Amino acid sequence: MSSGVVMEDSIMDKFNEMKLKHTKRFMIFKIDGGKIVLEEEGEKEKTYKDFHEKLPKDQPRFAVVDVAWQTEDGRPQEKLVFIAWSPDDCGVKQKMLYASSKDAITKKLTGLHKVLQCNDAADIEEDEIIKQVK
Repeated sequence: MSSGVVMEDSIMDKFNEMKLKHTKRFMIFKIDGGKIVLEEEGEKEKTYKDFHEKLPKDQPRFAVVDVAWQTEDGRPQEKLVFIAWSPDDCGVKQKMLYASSKDAITKKLTGLHKVLQCNDAADIEEDEIIKQVK
């Protein structure tokens, strides 16, 4: 079921730049007035910890994160991961709105390595995200 929420056009340009040029570490989106809008973005030199600190702990959000890690043989890796953050303690109405809007944004953001649903603090920890990405 679709929520009828649409994504702001400028998001595609920023996402494509992030995907092709790796210019950003993260982008956080929220639903505002029936539109998915960019709320926060972190430049390339930011870390996953910076992203984690910007993510509201009690409100749902969508995010694209350029997750960086090293392989077992020491090679650096980066993969684009979409995170649907819907904390267990936020309101049912918000959870439903974000859940029904997730497909609308993930279908447009092509080239994502992984799409993850995170519902509690443990799900969003960097180690857990890297485990999911590998």
